Parts: sequence; C-alpha cells; structure tokens
Amino acid sequence: MLTATAPLSGLRVVAASPHSETSTVLIELGVVFLVLALLGRLASRIGIPSIPLYLLAGLIMGEGGFIPIAAGEDFLAIGAQIGVVLLLLLLGLEYSPDDLRVGLRTTWKAGILDGVANAVPGFAVGLLLGWSVTASILLAGVTYISSSGIIARLLDDFDRLANRETPVILSLLVMEDIVMAVFLPILAVLLVGATIVQGAIAAGIAIAIVAAAFFFALKFSHHVSTVVHSHSRELLLLGVLGLAFLVAGLAEAVQVSAAVGAFLLGLTLSGNVADQVRGLMPPLRDVFGGIFFVFFGIGIDPRDLVPVLLPALALALVTAVTKVGTGIWAARQAGIGPKGQWRTGLSLVPRGEFSIVIAGLGVAAGAEAMLGPFAAAYVLILAVAGSILMRFADRIPSPLKAPPRRGVPPAV
Repeated sequence: MLTATAPLSGLRVVAASPHSETSTVLIELGVVFLVLALLGRLASRIGIPSIPLYLLAGLIMGEGGFIPIAAGEDFLAIGAQIGVVLLLLLLGLEYSPDDLRVGLRTTWKAGILDGVANAVPGFAVGLLLGWSVTASILLAGVTYISSSGIIARLLDDFDRLANRETPVILSLLVMEDIVMAVFLPILAVLLVGATIVQGAIAAGIAIAIVAAAFFFALKFSHHVSTVVHSHSRELLLLGVLGLAFLVAGLAEAVQVSAAVGAFLLGLTLSGNVADQVRGLMPPLRDVFGGIFFVFFGIGIDPRDLVPVLLPALALALVTAVTKVGTGIWAARQAGIGPKGQWRTGLSLVPRGEFSIVIAGLGVAAGAEAMLGPFAAAYVLILAVAGSILMRFADRIPSPLKAPPRRGVPPAV
C-alpha cells in the first residue's frame, strides 16, 4: 500500500513493507508454539492431559485475552482444520471396515438413546431461555455430539486404543458424525428459511454420499492401499496427506463434514500402508492437533462467558450425566465389564469442534445472540472437565458393581 504526502519541500512516497507483516505472523506463531511446548511439558510433569491447558492458552491469546493473536490467526484457522483431519484420519486407521460394521450393528440402539438423552436437554433449555424453536434445535445439536477430536487424541494419549470398550466408544462417535452429516445440511436449509421439501432433498443427498463412502471403504480398501503404497516414506506421506485433504475437502464441499471424510479414508487404508502411516503421522497430528485446540480457545472472548456461565454449567452437568449413562448402557449391551462401562461413559463427556460449528452456523444466520457465548462456555466446561475425567477414569470411584460369580453369594 502506498501513502503519498505533498509538503512544500516536495513529494514523499512511503511504501508499507510486506516484511513487517510477515515478521509479525512469524513472531506470533513462534509464541504459540513455545506456549504449546511449555504447557505440554507442564501437563506431563503434573500428570494431566495437555488439551485443557491448550484450550485455556487459547483463551489467554484470543480476543479480550492478555496476549492477543491477530496476524497469525488465518494460519491457525487452517492449521486447526488440518488438525481435525489428521486426528480423524489416524483414528480411522486403527480399525477395519468390518470392525466398524460390526460395531455399528451392535450399538445402533445405544446411538438412538444417545441422541434422545443428550439432545432433549439442550432443546428444552433453549425453550426455557425464550429462544426460538430453530435456536433451540441448534442448542440441541451442541449438547448432543461429543468431540471426536478430543476423545480420539486422549484415547491415544492414554494408550486405550486396544481396550475392549474402545470400539464401543468409536462406534458411538461415528454414529454421531453420521447424524451430523445429515443434520448439518438440514440445519443450513432451516436457517435460510427453505421449505421442508428442500430440507428433505439435502438430507437425502447427505445420506447417499455417506452410504456410498462406506460401501467404497468396504469393497475397495485393498485397491486404494495398493495405489498409495510406496517404499519411500516421503512419497507415502505425501500420497496419504494428499488423499486425506482431497477427501476431507470434497466432503466439506457437499456438507458432509471433513471429519467424516477423513475417518472414512482412514478406514479404507489397510495392511502395510496403515501400519506405516501409523508410525509416521503421530508427530504431525500432535502438532496440528494442538493448534486446533488453541484456535478453539482463541475464538472465545472471556468477557462474553460471564453472563451465561451458570446456565451453561447447569446444562453441562446434566448432559455429562446423560452421556455417562449412555456410555454405560452401550458398553453393557456389548458385554463390557463394569470398569470398561465406567470408562466408556466418562470418555463420551467432552464436547468440542462439532458443537462450535453448529453454534457458528446459528450465530452467522442471526438465530440467537446468546447462542455463541452460551455454546462457548458449555463446550469449554465439558472439554476441560471431560479431558480430566478421561485421565482419571480408573481412579474415580465407580457406582457400578461387578456381578457376583456363580456359586458365590453377593456381599451384604
């Protein structure tokens, strides 16, 4: 940009150097990464998950915080999206399409219970606050869906991917993501005042795309893995990342969700390719996953949380209990023992990326002014509390008791 002035002594032209903006972005990103490194070390030292600290760091560095980050926010926004894609891609790599198919077949009843038990409280609170039906439906979506990103990261951090209850957790998360694949396009149609017929068409398209993706993952997994495979780690990583971003972008373009697309691609990759990627990708995932949680916190102005903190806290408490109950019931139906049932319930508590996406749609459409701060407070409470509950799941006293063994009378 050029700024021209014409004093008596002559004409002076001053050019604003692009280097100053670049240096500001790099300095801010340096601060963000150093803060992440320090907080990660602190979390490891005191034995708690790093995610709550990353979220709180985002609050401090966001609008209204002590260290506002502005110049580097565009990079962080893209980095956050990459983080979600990598988290779900690696989650999908842990399981085969057959594992997922069996899991969905055995947990569909729990999925229905999950939807009713966790969406109804949000809808009811929206109506009690005097919000419109559309805004209340938005809040129902916020309270319904658990955070695939947070839960996937913590399952890996706590070495619980091989636990018996983990397939139950993943099946419920995938069912929620599939529901979101249908819910989001319908929601977008409702927010612009379209007809029921238009909403039904949007839902039909979303269902067809997800079904086609599942079919492709089941039938052509070996062929995709053969094409992507390379003895060069560099070429393998480039191929998988290229496919992951392409699939995630196409999924987002048709309003299915980048997370669902990345997860389905992870399911499609198998054999030696999956094993190699699981060895190469975690450091990259951890870096961009950290950016995602910081960026989430940056989007929240701490001053907006105060008026909605108490009602958000009450709703968070209610829906934490309903999530725990859903997880316990689902794990019990799958034949998991009491300890696994308890871990399943506590693992479903965190809310995160999808809840913020839903609230963002409502805020952008002007559905309800208080929806944004309310959802932010609600998600922050359950993201932090849920992470801690997962960390200490085996130490928190469980109300569940193991069934008595045959021939042994129950204790009095």
